[in-house]
Amino acid sequence: MDALTAKSEATYTAIIAAGCEMAAAEGIGKLSLGEIAKRTGISKSGVFSRVGSLEALQIAVLDEYDRRFAEQVFLPTLQLPRGLPRLTAQVSNWIKRACDEALSSACLYTAGAFEFDDQDGGVLRDRLQDGALRWRASMRKTILQAMEAGQLRPDTEPEQLVFEIYSLIVGLVHDVRFLRDADAPRHMQRAFNRLISTYKSFNDME
Repeated sequence: MDALTAKSEATYTAIIAAGCEMAAAEGIGKLSLGEIAKRTGISKSGVFSRVGSLEALQIAVLDEYDRRFAEQVFLPTLQLPRGLPRLTAQVSNWIKRACDEALSSACLYTAGAFEFDDQDGGVLRDRLQDGALRWRASMRKTILQAMEAGQLRPDTEPEQLVFEIYSLIVGLVHDVRFLRDADAPRHMQRAFNRLISTYKSFNDME
């Protein structure tokens, strides 16, 4: 890699990092090339030349958010046995991430869902929806593995359990970020433990 390429990549990385910080604090829809230029000290034309458009910047920020989320929530659990151990660890990691005081840990999908819920379509709304559905699909896969391993009851409806877990997460984010409730993580963990106990198979409870 030559010096020019390295500098260009470093500049792009700085732009995306600034975009992630701004999106976490103000919402993905509030991103602007001008504000990113101010935050990075790069000219607006320089920002544009590297990201192409505001829409491309927003998509790139969501891609980086996905990378960080996977790195913190999902990937660490792959070393655990399939099924319930992974699901439990994923939820635990998600709780820790949601409660991180750093703005960079704010949930762009939860915030984006309320920011764009009234829109009928559009590239950004579609990308937000696709991202949320992919995380839910990953959780569903883990639930199916738990059922195959006999850890969850055979009559478990994966979509229902995904809905219930995701609803708890949204409630956690609301109480942590909006209500500033210090007890929210404990409430969330207890709610999840109670929820999952109703789905456990008798074999796994022995």
